[in-house]
Amino acid sequence: MSDVDLGIPQMPAPDYPAEVRERLEADAREVIARYPDSRSALLPLLHLVQAEEGYVTRTGIRFCAETLGLTTAEVSAVFTFYTMYRRKPSGDYQVGVCTNTLCAVMGGDAIFEALQQHLGIGHGETTEDGKITLEHIECNAACDYAPVIMVNWEFFDNQTPQSAQQLVDDLRAGRTLEPTRGAPLCTFKETARILAGFPDTRSGAVEATGGAGSASLVGLRLAKGEQLPPGPDGTADTDGLRTVVPPREEGQ
Repeated sequence: MSDVDLGIPQMPAPDYPAEVRERLEADAREVIARYPDSRSALLPLLHLVQAEEGYVTRTGIRFCAETLGLTTAEVSAVFTFYTMYRRKPSGDYQVGVCTNTLCAVMGGDAIFEALQQHLGIGHGETTEDGKITLEHIECNAACDYAPVIMVNWEFFDNQTPQSAQQLVDDLRAGRTLEPTRGAPLCTFKETARILAGFPDTRSGAVEATGGAGSASLVGLRLAKGEQLPPGPDGTADTDGLRTVVPPREEGQ
């Protein structure tokens, strides 16, 4: 439990070192210039300070407040409302297992339990090596690929307990992993800076972002009266599912 939780008064938050503050102020000016009202830049600025230390520190809250002319209470009220902002140090990779209804029914709960046992941590906790933070996540609109895991907000679809365990082992070992869809993985700090509104300068990252997956578009295509490609047996693929959703192995 923190000093704040215990009601113990805290000293004012320290400031960033001068060189860090100067760099963040330059970035903040670029962000604020995009908005007619400076206080509208609070969400991206919270991502900006999160990119600095991997979570929103008291110093980061102070910086946002001073930069936008807000109180620290106003900044804290927004910061604590959203689960995408971290309140304590966390891992290089935020591994979120969707356990909302459909993913849970399809195996999300089993995946989360397997990862807890495999990693020795619970919801919101981080491995000792600082690599993985495990968490439940709310629906990410990828139900047609359930059960889904997101790593730093990138999709890993159609997961099983076994594939999820291999996924976190690869992350901890530093192996290169490609999401099922979307841009290549980067660290949580790098992701936070992109979410602050700064371009992803990695070669090919923007082009890889793409759009919705094919399974997500089947209903739209049918509603528009489009002819779907035939299934593997050559018959009409009336539901569209045989060609876009990989079959599950027995026992998955």
